[in-house]
Amino acid sequence: MTSQHKKSSAAGLTLAAVGIVYGDIGTSPLYTLKTIFDPAHGLALNAPNLLGIVSLIFWGLTLIVSLKYVTLILRADNNGEGGIMALMALALNSVRGQSRWHYVLMILGVFGATMFYGDSVITPAISVLGAIEGLDVATPGLEKYIVPFTIVVLVLLYSVQKHGTAGIGRFFGPIMMVWFAVLAVMGVINIVHAPAILAALNPWHAFEFMLRNQGIAFVALGAVVLAFTGAEALYADMGHFGKQPIRYAWFMVVFPALALNYLGQGGLLMTHPETIENPFFHQLGDWAVLPLVVLSTVATVIASQATISGTFSMTKQAIALGLLPRMRVTHTSESEIGQIYIPAVNWLQLIVVLIAVVGFGSSDRLAGAYGIAVTATMFATTVLTFFVTRYRWHLPLLVCLGATGFFMVIDLALFSASTLKLLHGGWFPLVIGTILLTIMLTWKRGRELVFENLQKHAIPLEDFLQSLFVAPPTRVAGTAIFLRGETDGVPHALLHNLLHNKVLHERVVFLTVRIREEPYVPTVDQVEVVALGHDCFQMNVSYGFKDEANIPEMLRLATGKGLEFEMMETSFFIARQTVISVPGSGMMTWREHLYVLMQRNARTPADYYQIPANRVIELGTQVEI
Repeated sequence: MTSQHKKSSAAGLTLAAVGIVYGDIGTSPLYTLKTIFDPAHGLALNAPNLLGIVSLIFWGLTLIVSLKYVTLILRADNNGEGGIMALMALALNSVRGQSRWHYVLMILGVFGATMFYGDSVITPAISVLGAIEGLDVATPGLEKYIVPFTIVVLVLLYSVQKHGTAGIGRFFGPIMMVWFAVLAVMGVINIVHAPAILAALNPWHAFEFMLRNQGIAFVALGAVVLAFTGAEALYADMGHFGKQPIRYAWFMVVFPALALNYLGQGGLLMTHPETIENPFFHQLGDWAVLPLVVLSTVATVIASQATISGTFSMTKQAIALGLLPRMRVTHTSESEIGQIYIPAVNWLQLIVVLIAVVGFGSSDRLAGAYGIAVTATMFATTVLTFFVTRYRWHLPLLVCLGATGFFMVIDLALFSASTLKLLHGGWFPLVIGTILLTIMLTWKRGRELVFENLQKHAIPLEDFLQSLFVAPPTRVAGTAIFLRGETDGVPHALLHNLLHNKVLHERVVFLTVRIREEPYVPTVDQVEVVALGHDCFQMNVSYGFKDEANIPEMLRLATGKGLEFEMMETSFFIARQTVISVPGSGMMTWREHLYVLMQRNARTPADYYQIPANRVIELGTQVEI
């Protein structure tokens, strides 16, 4: 690759990162300052408080985003992948399986992931509401139309998800570049009119603000966190763009534009405090309000699109890691494997987003809900990073504590401040998180109980084959593939086939799928074949949690391992488990019934692994938990 091509590739990725990665944090100026100075918080709008708040925002962006995420967290990549699921898998691999920390880290990672789901619900609601609220600034009296317009935009956004973003995604970067340019220009214009606001660059104003206001300052801190929403997205999208483009986009475009705009809004409020009802839309005067409403609506739709896509990606990872039941996953791009669509998640998320929009009704009221979701995920990420630095990178304990302890203190302070909004919206993401945490842990525990039950009745495969061929059954033409777990013993489908049909195919393959706690498995390591004798084989297929599950493709790879398959002569035998809840030592009854409900509605293994339906034979079996 030539140096010129590398430069253009880096430039293209940086532009794409501006459009997709930074949409969330890039639209925060729409509502942050007006929320902080909401009369309900009791914070007086005066010059010292403005300097303190803007200083807190500037140094928060510097420490939390620039130092923590862009500099430190981006180093904690799992084979190039980021996001809390990838980080959890990395941390779990860093500690021994029997370590007392293993379960704790799994719970922490799952909790952080559920908070990300809460964030992904609130982002479209608060962002689009914040943009369309500009209509009331342009034409007072349109307030009653804000929620209906928001609902229309959101329904349209979710309705087009099935078509993917391949067609319009190329425009995200240029549009967001225009957005950040407008933020910067508006900021500079207002800084020129009130240069005194530049004193906020001195961190002393942030400390002095906290010391002077104490209780009220702590409440305001819960709203200041709105300026940092979306920091988790830059880590989650690392696998799509790489570290360097994300860093270039932040330091060259996003950070300067955000810093200038927050300073500019602060300067505007110094000279025109009456604009506090919505300072963002007053930055250029009345003539610019409607154009800003249009531009900000487009920007918030792009920000919401990135969050929705992130939800699909995280759900796919959670399914692979055994935390959610199998769902239908549709690929929306022939060239980009990461562009997927999950119908069940799309429509469920839309329902919850619309509940948030109608229930809260304004971006101010949603702000309290936003803070808890964001800060909880930030804290979980910091703790998991400590275990990666200590047990995977093997850095000295003091270095690990120094690198992550400082950020833990900041995260806890922001989370504590956000909890003050618990009764004013903060409960919303916690309810979402609790429901999802219950579902994930129930599914994981239910799978373990099914596995334990199957283990009790498992017949060792090698011993069974040895006894079977003492007096072998009739062999028929073709290949039979039986899906089995790693330690399942003889597949139930094989036993049923022998019992009812009393025949065995001339070639028998036992197929075991393993999901590793890493994002991708190299193609050369995905298939392993072990000969068991009598034309019987054990075929092990390994996937990462971001790999595409495709068994026919694995059969083609097996050709290089000595096994060739003709699909029209191959039959897949799959045991369809019917799980029954019985009184005993399993889970609580309601959790067992929840697991049974999910198991019955989960996508079938044949469908999930893309096995042709006309080559599948399902045989039923009952499992008690």
